[in-house]
Amino acid sequence: MKASNLFVKALENEGVEYIFGVPGEENLDLLDSLRASSIQFILTRHEQGAAFMAATYGRLTGKAGVCLATLGPGATNLVTCAAYAQLGAFPMLMITGQKPIHSSKQGRFQIIDVGAYDGATDQIQ
Repeated sequence: MKASNLFVKALENEGVEYIFGVPGEENLDLLDSLRASSIQFILTRHEQGAAFMAATYGRLTGKAGVCLATLGPGATNLVTCAAYAQLGAFPMLMITGQKPIHSSKQGRFQIIDVGAYDGATDQIQ
């Protein structure tokens, strides 16, 4: 079983119904796994729009809104919405693409070290 299939099954088990986002090379495995799942992918034109949709979904339903972005600038486009969701206490999960920072054949082109932020402890993991 691919890791992306396992991840999608975990999202389904948590009751995720929608993922808002922008497809890209780094998240194609996840998108492929979504095709065989009950989760509906909602294509957006920009990562920030996807994140605002996810935050608003979380605000209105109380369930985690999920958004998907590509690596680097795609991930940084989620920052304003992350602040919006945190300040409003809206449940939201942001998924981004990532490549190995030190061993990528592209060098550091569009690669940013994206860490997981734990709002409960105010720590990046």
